[in-house]
Amino acid sequence: MTIHRISSFKDYRQHQQRMEQIYQTRHSYEQSLQAGKSDNFAVAGFSYPARAVVDFQVGFAWSDGANVNWREWLICPVTHLNNRMRAAVQLVDSELGVLPNESIYITEQITPLFRHLSKSFNNVVGSEFLGNEVPLGAEDSRGVRNEDLTQLTFSDSSFDCLLSFDCFEHMPDFESGMREVSRVIKKGGRMLWSVPFRNDLVCNLRRASCGSHGEIIHHELPEYNGDPLNASGCLCFTHFGWEVLEQVKRSGFSDVYAITYWSDVFCYLGIEQIVFIAIK
Repeated sequence: MTIHRISSFKDYRQHQQRMEQIYQTRHSYEQSLQAGKSDNFAVAGFSYPARAVVDFQVGFAWSDGANVNWREWLICPVTHLNNRMRAAVQLVDSELGVLPNESIYITEQITPLFRHLSKSFNNVVGSEFLGNEVPLGAEDSRGVRNEDLTQLTFSDSSFDCLLSFDCFEHMPDFESGMREVSRVIKKGGRMLWSVPFRNDLVCNLRRASCGSHGEIIHHELPEYNGDPLNASGCLCFTHFGWEVLEQVKRSGFSDVYAITYWSDVFCYLGIEQIVFIAIK
């Protein structure tokens, strides 16, 4: 897996210039895989979570109909983890160096990723946002824990590692959520997270906000992302730009940076994906 660590928009622009020819090569390779395909197909590669060579499942859902949304596909038939989830598992090992007995909080619980991590580590806590269905910190009839990232029920310094994928964009005030996750992470702890990210923007794009009476104010056309608990989806308030690195640092972290990654062997395709690391 090819990894680059980026600390600013300036660093990223320099990175893009260095990678221009490689981007073209990757694009050609990815286009060759989907050439002539109009239905589901398979791509062979090594599944890190399964520790096996498999035929990853690919389709054209969540795409423009012509180009595969690689990030959401390349699903391992053994673990049922897609591209981005499999990469997260590998980065938990290679970048965060999480040990078997360290405590992990992941902001999801009804997903294949939570189930995989629960089998791989001894102390994993997951949750979903269930609204007012059950009290915060309590579980519903399925055993799903209810947590709100802006008011977590955990004590200070509860976890060695926190994982959150595509959650912060759904908060009107995501910085309050970042302060909360910083609070529950131990000194020296690590966070791995992802959000809808615009690598061409310095500043965040505010798509929606809340008015003084709690009403939703749309600044862009409403965007609703998939939600396993809500068929209507979940409103996206923010597309993030590079300023998010400093915003997260101000929330209580000592170091924050982006990681770009790609691999044909592990089938982490999509020219280049971006996730973020924060160190308490």
